[in-house]
Amino acid sequence: MSRDTLSDVLRAVRLNGAVFYYVKGYPPWAVENPHVREIIPVIMPGAQHMIEFHGLVSGSCWAAIAGESPIEMEAGDVVLFPHGDAHVMSSGPGVRASATGTSLFFSQRPPQLPYALSVKEEALTMTHLDDDARDCATVVCGFLGLDARPFNPLLTALPRVLMISGRMLGPDSWVMTLMRAVVTESGSKRPGGEAVLSRMSEMLFVEAVRRHIDSLPAEDTGWLAGMRDRAVGRALSLIHENPAEGWTLERLSEEAGLSRSTFHERFALLVGQSPMQYLMHWRMQVASGLMRDTTAKLIEVATRVGYDSEAAFSRAFKRVAGVSPGAWRKERATPLAGVRDGA
Repeated sequence: MSRDTLSDVLRAVRLNGAVFYYVKGYPPWAVENPHVREIIPVIMPGAQHMIEFHGLVSGSCWAAIAGESPIEMEAGDVVLFPHGDAHVMSSGPGVRASATGTSLFFSQRPPQLPYALSVKEEALTMTHLDDDARDCATVVCGFLGLDARPFNPLLTALPRVLMISGRMLGPDSWVMTLMRAVVTESGSKRPGGEAVLSRMSEMLFVEAVRRHIDSLPAEDTGWLAGMRDRAVGRALSLIHENPAEGWTLERLSEEAGLSRSTFHERFALLVGQSPMQYLMHWRMQVASGLMRDTTAKLIEVATRVGYDSEAAFSRAFKRVAGVSPGAWRKERATPLAGVRDGA
């Protein structure tokens, strides 16, 4: 592909690493993690969606979405919950938190991060226990914020649970370095530690997505499968490279090296949308960022995403986002919009 489509999407949906903490679990232990919508206002105010992840530094544990089969984790493994489902981290399959306070719910953001939680006999405390305790598990936890609307093709393409095997990464991988750094930073509280770890968490997410793409079977469908397909991937790259271009089905099929009908059928099968539907949705995602971060007039935004008139752009935006461009901008205005785009 002529453009890194995955990186383009991650920029457009504002992937951003957030709070880190780590748990030291002493069997029997379990930590209930609520759906991310319950903690977004505290962890990342203003974020549309959050992905939570857990990396096992030492020991062993189990991870499971509530009500589903648990996944056993070994040291070096990382598990992500892309859709923000409520889930359980525990010392054994089926171990659940009692009513004594092991449900992890952030009522306020800690003053400095990362920080440590100790869990013993299903009692959650902020104290440090003996690091050499037998069967102790050290689990690093973090969050990634990103936009889900008006259009995030990556988020919809990811499974509810995404696992990175530590065995495949190796004991000296940078992922293990990241997890150990979280534990170290929670004790040293060095200036800038949170910012460094946040950037590393974004790298971890990209690595997880890459490995997921590599593991997809040849017959798989979805946006990620479309991105790795030669013809469809070429079309996606062109759309992302220049969304304002006057793309037509004929032009895209020519660029993809397929007949019009074959290209349309293949694109729709893999991506789940027709090429022109995808183009419109991606244009609206780009437009949402322009409206959020700049003071460009709507006609300027419309022109920059391929529309000749403000009316046509407004109709398309409302069709995708469910609200008018003006309402979207008003609800999501940021301080960055105080600087005129291009000034």
